[in-house]
Amino acid sequence: MTHETYTNPVLNADWSDPDVVRVGDDFYLTASSFGRAPGLPLLHSRDLVSWTLIGHALERLEPADEFRSPRHDCGVWAPSLRHHDDRFWIFWGDPDQGIFQVNAPEIRGPWSRPHLVKEGRGLIDPCPLWDDETGEAYLVHAWAKSRAGVKNRLTGHRMHPEGTAVLDEGKVIVDGDRIPGWFTLEGPKLYRHDGWYWILAPAGGVETGWQGAFRSRDFFGPYEERIVLEQKDTQVNGPHQGGWVRTRSGEDWFLHFQQRGAYGRVLHLQPMRWGHGGSWPVIGDEGAPVREHRRPDLPAGPPAAPATDDDFPGGRFGRQWSWTANPQDGFATRHSADGLRLTCVRTSDAHDLRTLPNVLTQRLPGLPSAVEVELELHSEEPGARAGLTVLGDAFGWIGLQRGADGAVHLVHRFAEPVAERERDAAHPRLAPGGRARLRIEIGTGARCRFAYDVGDGLRPSGPVFAATPWRWVGALLGLFALAPAGTGHAGAATFSQFRISPL
Repeated sequence: MTHETYTNPVLNADWSDPDVVRVGDDFYLTASSFGRAPGLPLLHSRDLVSWTLIGHALERLEPADEFRSPRHDCGVWAPSLRHHDDRFWIFWGDPDQGIFQVNAPEIRGPWSRPHLVKEGRGLIDPCPLWDDETGEAYLVHAWAKSRAGVKNRLTGHRMHPEGTAVLDEGKVIVDGDRIPGWFTLEGPKLYRHDGWYWILAPAGGVETGWQGAFRSRDFFGPYEERIVLEQKDTQVNGPHQGGWVRTRSGEDWFLHFQQRGAYGRVLHLQPMRWGHGGSWPVIGDEGAPVREHRRPDLPAGPPAAPATDDDFPGGRFGRQWSWTANPQDGFATRHSADGLRLTCVRTSDAHDLRTLPNVLTQRLPGLPSAVEVELELHSEEPGARAGLTVLGDAFGWIGLQRGADGAVHLVHRFAEPVAERERDAAHPRLAPGGRARLRIEIGTGARCRFAYDVGDGLRPSGPVFAATPWRWVGALLGLFALAPAGTGHAGAATFSQFRISPL
């Protein structure tokens, strides 16, 4: 790669189901956040290649009580980001509740509380369009068969201009069952261009599918279709689902995801142009994804990426972190010294990190990396523990635990996807002083090697652990502090100097 080119993926971590918009010279992106809080991440770029995380649009999921415990594959699915009437708008589908939106005068907020636009199970992947040519507002969405019993179709509505409600019963405007060879049509993004209504939508499944384009002179159809991006003879499987954006100078680009197992859905940037006579979009290299390409004709800033490292200044964690459910009072205790102090939350489910809301997570890096953190356990409670985890449908963690003998032990545990509780991955050993440096090396294929230093040098621990995703969510890195069920304060743990470095 030279300074005049870029290499995909441009966001090499699980920024699932992206959508993008340009406002002036700035580009903004959001992505699915499922059951984590805060949700709806907000990213910013000036060149479409280097992105930084600037905040979140959703402080907590609603109804709040339904997300007090982790619902890893539920919550915020496939949002759409738009700028209209001097406001930013994000629409998303909660597969169990319906279509929501939030809006704000500025990208950094304040964002409104979630508003339910259309209630119903299985309503997913909504996208609004305010049609400047007709003054009408429209909404298109897809369906989740797991909730609604149907899929592979897109439904269109007229929408209230203020984005508060749909104005009709809706009509199926694209039926994938009527298109030979198409299945799992979803993720529509709606646009007006050159006198046509355009829907850019993926089909064929997240790991093996393709990107489709649909056009009609009337929003309610009929639509004609074309495949505009597919794997062909490249290494980029299932290239699809994303957003089209046009630069101020008139260049067209398409941001989409690629499913990469435990790493989740990483983001690629494709050149895009309109075919002869402006007819159909041509994405990538004549419909195949590019690995390296000329950079957009935009002022290139210094290389940037969403933050990962954290010194937890003043006891606060950075915006790269989210809880596995809505946070509750007492998860974290702020104090003046550097380092993050997590309360050892009492629970009867300490044996299964997948069930706990008080795991503080960030995305697994898409390149081979080493993750390190310093940990000190401040708890006299037998069974109190804290550690660093790789969390998915299976999980592994390494950390410290107060034993029944009163000593602090270095422990390393794991659970398979089908296991209901964790087991030891290595024999416990004493950790003098209740301190440790913890390390996880994440190699090719998200294969993780655990290590620790309790004062006598870095030592490996246990066998290799292969990270696994949940159904729709990539594996996560996490920090946690727990104690057995009981009464009274169970102490805390302090984490410091969190670092992710390339291997």
